[in-house]
Amino acid sequence: MLQEESDLSLVIAQIVQKLKGSNLYAQLERQAWASLQRPEIKLQSLKEDIKEFFKISGWEKKLQNAVYSELSVFPLPSHPAAPPEHLKEPLVYMRKAQGSWEKRILKSLNSMCTELSIPLARKRPVGEQKELLNKWNEMGTDEPDLSLFRPVYAPKDFLEVLINLRNPNYENGDSLSFRTHLGLIQVPLKVKDIPELKEFFVELGLTTGQLGIDDSTQVPPELFENEHVRIGQKVLAEQDSAAAQQYIRQGSPTALRAELWALILNISSQPEDILYYEQLKTNVIQHDLLVDSLIYKDVKLTASNDDYYFVFEDYLYQVLLCFSRDTSVLGHFAYNSASPPKSYIRGKLGLEEYAVFYPPNGVIPFHGFSMYVAPLCFLYHEPSKLYQIFREMYVRFFFRLHSISSHPSGIVSLCLLFETLLQTYLPQLFYHLREIGAQP
Repeated sequence: MLQEESDLSLVIAQIVQKLKGSNLYAQLERQAWASLQRPEIKLQSLKEDIKEFFKISGWEKKLQNAVYSELSVFPLPSHPAAPPEHLKEPLVYMRKAQGSWEKRILKSLNSMCTELSIPLARKRPVGEQKELLNKWNEMGTDEPDLSLFRPVYAPKDFLEVLINLRNPNYENGDSLSFRTHLGLIQVPLKVKDIPELKEFFVELGLTTGQLGIDDSTQVPPELFENEHVRIGQKVLAEQDSAAAQQYIRQGSPTALRAELWALILNISSQPEDILYYEQLKTNVIQHDLLVDSLIYKDVKLTASNDDYYFVFEDYLYQVLLCFSRDTSVLGHFAYNSASPPKSYIRGKLGLEEYAVFYPPNGVIPFHGFSMYVAPLCFLYHEPSKLYQIFREMYVRFFFRLHSISSHPSGIVSLCLLFETLLQTYLPQLFYHLREIGAQP
């Protein structure tokens, strides 16, 4: 009991410390000072009166949403004496595999840089800056020569690394009696079975209404759909992030999806957020990075050739180029098994005081990276809002899909979960796929 209270106190202290550096904290402070002028605020009950003012004025709800947002990315519980690298990834062999993978990516980037004699970063000449600014909303019409550039890696390269992952402390053995799992992923991680999944996704049970199923033509809308939409509108009116997340576990009405996702992610598009996006845009205009060409190449190879996404080509360039300059993204490496790559100022190789993160956000784009953004373009048509949604989704969820870790939401666990369920509940199909060489 005492340990739980101690852990809770530590979590609260860390979240308070994080929020103290936020814009919300400054706003709350200003509101608290301003409230002192109000007649209902009495000196005798100052603390309680200000808390009541925050509640009535809606600032308490904004604070709750901010705390909920921080909790959603808070590291999994660990031993108080655990070193920082254990918070990123508790298993040593996973950390080593991720480290080796990062070196391989960096080697690929550096070799391309050397082969093409292109610097990692350069300041654009004034003429080039003006040209880019003029065509900012029409970058899809630009056709730069990208024939010499290649993606640093493709998904199949990453899959190969995952297939070769092994726990050195775990003896697989050669006979089938020692190898109960016949899939590609050969690491002993605990994944949920069907009863656990049923409990976790209880809203998908047959006794609970689910939008997308119970709003089919055979079911009158008044039985479920109309009521679900009405509740959704009420959730939006309340502006409660936690309530919104619980609500969409039964499906999200198409008309409310954009607003609900923004509320869950605690994105409100304040003037300072739009200004921040404009600052990132200015950085793109002023400086050219080698990764810009990788972004151009990826969009051309993927979204531009897709029947659904080619219309969003300009949005993809805008969002991804700004994302590469956003140093706030570096914060997610505190709970990501990966580490941001470093580069050194010319002539100062190996001297840590001259090291900089490259690219500035610490994320090297790979083949298919733009497809993280593409589906969001259907919901958000204002670049700064689209950017905020994507950035928040990336630092909460997407990064786990290309990092080697033992996290339950990581790509290794997800692959293992799929293979385990298929092998357990559809063994004939699983075996047939293996026999014909089509790994599930």
